[in-house]
Amino acid sequence: MGADRMGGARWRPGRAVAYAASGVVLLAGCASMPDNGDLRNVESTPRQDTGVRVFAMPPAEGAGPAEIMQGFLEALTSDDPDYDTARKYLTDDAARAWRPERSTTVLANGPSIEPDCRPGGKPDPTSSVTCVLEGTRVAAVDSQQAYQPADGSYSKKVHLTRNPKTGQWRIDGPPDGVVMGKSDFQRNYTSVDKYYFASDTTAGATGQPVAVADPVFVRSKVDPMTQMVRSLLSGPSRWLGPVVRSSFPTGTALQKDVSGLAPDDQNKLTVPLNLKVSQVAATKCTEMATQLLFTLRNLAPTLDSVELQGVGGRRLCDLSEERAESAAWHGSAKSPEYLYFLDGKHRLVRMPTGSTGTSAVPVPGPLGEGDKGLQSVAVSRDEHSAAGVGDTGRSLYVTSLSSGDSLGNPLLTSAGATPADRLTTPSWDARGDLWVADRDPHRSRVYVVAQGSSKPQEVAVPELSGQIKDARVAADGVRIALVVEKDGKQSLLIGRIQRDDGTGQGISVVELRSAAPDLEQVSALSWAGDSRLLAAGREQGGVLQMRYVQVDGSTLDGPAPGALTGVKAIAASEDERVPLVAYSEDDGIVRLPSGAQWQKVDKDGTAPAYPG
Repeated sequence: MGADRMGGARWRPGRAVAYAASGVVLLAGCASMPDNGDLRNVESTPRQDTGVRVFAMPPAEGAGPAEIMQGFLEALTSDDPDYDTARKYLTDDAARAWRPERSTTVLANGPSIEPDCRPGGKPDPTSSVTCVLEGTRVAAVDSQQAYQPADGSYSKKVHLTRNPKTGQWRIDGPPDGVVMGKSDFQRNYTSVDKYYFASDTTAGATGQPVAVADPVFVRSKVDPMTQMVRSLLSGPSRWLGPVVRSSFPTGTALQKDVSGLAPDDQNKLTVPLNLKVSQVAATKCTEMATQLLFTLRNLAPTLDSVELQGVGGRRLCDLSEERAESAAWHGSAKSPEYLYFLDGKHRLVRMPTGSTGTSAVPVPGPLGEGDKGLQSVAVSRDEHSAAGVGDTGRSLYVTSLSSGDSLGNPLLTSAGATPADRLTTPSWDARGDLWVADRDPHRSRVYVVAQGSSKPQEVAVPELSGQIKDARVAADGVRIALVVEKDGKQSLLIGRIQRDDGTGQGISVVELRSAAPDLEQVSALSWAGDSRLLAAGREQGGVLQMRYVQVDGSTLDGPAPGALTGVKAIAASEDERVPLVAYSEDDGIVRLPSGAQWQKVDKDGTAPAYPG
């Protein structure tokens, strides 16, 4: 509730509210408050949302310019759905023109107001003043609700005028969009993945469309489910848009005046759209419902089904959770059968994911024989094939996990002078393509091996500035995480994978953006969900730690994995129920079951991997 600037609060007897000095009110949910007697529990009417709601107070009569500014900023942090109270701090013309949905600027400690607002330069300084908002940028959320890290200073002049008839001060030059401090942003907004389909990718032999997560931020206590449906229908973020598609016809929207969407007591959600039955083919309707179900389960984990309704309340289609999982390939819904790693003899071994024991057995086929000195491995997502980097990092081999197959010649070799300058750990996407990077400082580059068997194709990375130290492709095949080193510092970057569109340009990784701006060294990396990664790294002057990072660079809520020294490799599954696994120089292969401590699996093991 304006935590970045909030003053003390005071109680008024007989009112069920707490008034903040700056004009924000907390609704406490009871009819009146006694001013004497013992403290006791108060029964209140059960509500679906039991969280504290924050609402703004309108301008006080006779408030000065600084008070008007403070009240306006506090109103921006409230749970007022349409910022109606914030508009009361503006002149009539400014209130009509102001568009808070255009952007949200996030500052480290909230905007500070110049102690004394300066005269505005008009003949009568008592009728016009200019205040300056200042702060340090952390991030910006655009009109599509997409998050982007930012830095540098923020300074915005805000003009106020005094109404000659009423004598009241109001803002006639408000800041663009909304501006607030980081702690207020974290209280007001929540990150939610909305889902589209990879535009030119299907999953392996199944041919299913591949679901792609597009994280956005919505106001957490302002009808978030309806917000998310509108966001999904409006289309993907600009960064992701070129490589995904939506099954909703252009112009699809919620019917007029729809709000308060929520599942019924059967955990079914009905979504009324402005579509006619004749506009929607059955297959497309199933895909539309799949997008909705995947998206809204972020907010309602118990959601079992969705029904799409068209004009006149006519049913378009409905879809259960089980049918949605078969309608599209979804990384976080695919639980791996085995955990894989290299044993002390450099053989590829595996053990059931749900096993509580510590015994592993060699995989069928040549990678289980240990004669190539493997350093790292990657198992295809269908767990039928595996890739291994051997010969002290020089050679990439691919073979099936079947008895009797031979390893053959390497598909790719590196000329790097040392193992640290040779091939990275490979990774597979859902379509069955294999990705690997060559760390050779003389020619650092990314390769893709179509279906794990074709001639390796070099991938253009036109914005690359530095040496690639690690690379991991996302399950969806449209994003890749790169660790790039320049001048002794490393950056964790996310790039969009653009495939050949018939122009002969081939495959490229474009629009690199930071996923962890504060990390300057990354020693291990794994995808750990549809839109997040697990990284082991250091901040400037800090110690090595493991933490989750969001692909858009935002900070994730929740605890980080327990501390582990000497981490050199980590493995996580998109299915977040599967235990984390790591390789530590001190303990070998260890795993972290939910709610437990790190457990030793194999003292001599290295290079843990889940399929992918």
